[in-house]
Amino acid sequence: MNQDLNISGFSDEISSDFNTQLEVVSKLGMHYISLRGIDGKNIGDFTVEEIKENVLPRLQKRNVAVSSIGSPIGKVFINDEEGFEKQKKMLDTLCQISHVLDCQYIRIFSFYIPKGEEADPYKDEVIDKLKQFAAIAGKYNVILLHENEKDIYGDISRRCHEILKAVDSPYFKAIFDFANFVQCGEDTQDCYDLLEDEIVYIHIKDAVTTDNQNVVCGTGEGKIPEILAQAIKGGYKGFLTLEPHLVLFDSLKDLELEDATEIIKDNKGLDGEGGYKLQYEALVEILKNIESKENA
Repeated sequence: MNQDLNISGFSDEISSDFNTQLEVVSKLGMHYISLRGIDGKNIGDFTVEEIKENVLPRLQKRNVAVSSIGSPIGKVFINDEEGFEKQKKMLDTLCQISHVLDCQYIRIFSFYIPKGEEADPYKDEVIDKLKQFAAIAGKYNVILLHENEKDIYGDISRRCHEILKAVDSPYFKAIFDFANFVQCGEDTQDCYDLLEDEIVYIHIKDAVTTDNQNVVCGTGEGKIPEILAQAIKGGYKGFLTLEPHLVLFDSLKDLELEDATEIIKDNKGLDGEGGYKLQYEALVEILKNIESKENA
């Protein structure tokens, strides 16, 4: 596989038990995870001490590093001032945690928009608050990664582009999530072309528009093989992070505003480990095909 790429993944999709997560990723030969749910508790609810004492030793024992912190930062309503103040404190702690874990990236979002309202009128407020987040990250030399996500301001590529340009900070960059763009009715190729200069991290998650279901990477409408080939050719170096969403898992209830069972309907007869392994193997296959075409 291309030496400039590392496969990581949200290992809490395997199991809420952290030891099981580490066991499965090690068995697959992976050396990175994106840290989100640990023993049923969200990363945002940990103290620096708890990470030092309870999480880091287990990572080191398995020789697994952290590619990014999958934080819930920015998943509050834009008009929730109290929530925003709490999140600034949480982000400060998470920046300290990222240093403990020797991790450069924290995944964030750009705020929920009140139900039934248009997003665009909130643009200035969103940008102002994201700038405050970026200032906190800058103090710690940590890079915040904005994930394009349903129901938030930066759900579609145009608004992602607007906030990235307006915040204009080396500490605020883009994640590219194929499935989320598909589920917002966007063409992923157009999205990638618009955002390419800002993308420093890629989520491997695919979906179909017929019922918005998540599917195995490469089998949906995300154009994952084509866009990954383009990214690699364009010099993308970094992480490809599995976020399969193929089976219902404990942390999912914290991630979706709507009922999660709508996007993961039949569980596909898999458990967490099975879904993760399926996604991993599908990605490895895609990368092999890209490489063999490059070498042809």
